[in-house]
Amino acid sequence: MFQLLLLKRWIEAIFIFPFAWWGRRYARKHPLGESYDLFFFFPFYHIGGAEKVNSDIVQQFPDKKIIIFFTRKSVSEAMLPFFKGPNITLKEISHYTDNKKKYWQNLVWRGIVAEYINSQPNKPRVFNGQCNFGYKLSPHVRKDIVQVELIHLLCSFSYIRIPFLPFYDTTVMISQDAIDAHKALYKKFGIPSSYIDKIKLIINGIPLPATDSLMAPYPPLKCLYAGRGDVVQKRVDLLGQLAAGLYERRLPVTFAFMGNMNGLLDSFPPASYQLLGEKSDPADIDRIYRSHHVLVLLSAFEGFPMVVEEAMARGLAIISTPVGDIPQHVKDGVNGFLVPGDGDLVAAAMERVERLLNDPELLARFRTNNITYARQHFGMEAFAQSYRALLT
Repeated sequence: MFQLLLLKRWIEAIFIFPFAWWGRRYARKHPLGESYDLFFFFPFYHIGGAEKVNSDIVQQFPDKKIIIFFTRKSVSEAMLPFFKGPNITLKEISHYTDNKKKYWQNLVWRGIVAEYINSQPNKPRVFNGQCNFGYKLSPHVRKDIVQVELIHLLCSFSYIRIPFLPFYDTTVMISQDAIDAHKALYKKFGIPSSYIDKIKLIINGIPLPATDSLMAPYPPLKCLYAGRGDVVQKRVDLLGQLAAGLYERRLPVTFAFMGNMNGLLDSFPPASYQLLGEKSDPADIDRIYRSHHVLVLLSAFEGFPMVVEEAMARGLAIISTPVGDIPQHVKDGVNGFLVPGDGDLVAAAMERVERLLNDPELLARFRTNNITYARQHFGMEAFAQSYRALLT
């Protein structure tokens, strides 16, 4: 299967060649005007865990000249300020690369950007953060230029990238669960084991709070979901059922949702939950975490979400399904509860919320354990060192 996908890519390259050739000619007549050390390719700059990680990576290189290409239309500019810096140039090319009616423009821009990279006076490095355009560009980049990719979890990109694996020197994954899933995928597609050797685990880092605050007043027990509402895997509908069930039982528990829920909670009693909306200001996010006691996730699958790191660092207990690498960091009964994936998820989660409600000492112990664990494992230092070693 792997060899067939490589053949398919080679055949497509014959069709693409004249468009890319024209793009290279255009780039020679219209050069960037500056030289760059690092080329980054990201799809979006709206709110999202991947976008937060991407912006954090970029900011680890204040001493390098950076250019970032955004290749798909973002629904908002919420995360855009976090990609900015005096050493960073931003290029929005989505009106060329994300236009299905004029797809030929995407083909031309592969040649344009490849020429920009290949013509740099000093050999740059290229980083692809789960960007479709970045994969399609990779064959056009000189073979002596290092290319690195980031994959968050097993997803559609896991398949898109297969024909382009030969062009990447390193594959970064953020969880051991993602690595194991891709090993199985490689075996299924007959991908040589040498590509497994290129995989490197780098756990996402977060800026740790400088100080600890007192636990928020209790009761009521304040539960929080933080994340996107438009991603099916997050199962926001189940969280809505949980919030409604707690409300109907008249328990001293509140439930808040941070993020854009896209109307997914409209069928539940409005009094059963609070919508906080999208937040991008770190101070706002920090305040919201500190004013809650429990982070609840009932996802169908994950890598290792940054919201878990952020919540643990501020002492929130975690109630989550045992997906991705969450069980490696959240130990059932030690710093949170893992809700079995089979059976009635809502009822199981409700039982664990009630356990915390009725046991203040347990909630306090979870808080202490999580703050200690986060300080030991989630700081930015190792994260920064790992990416700098790859890209400098």
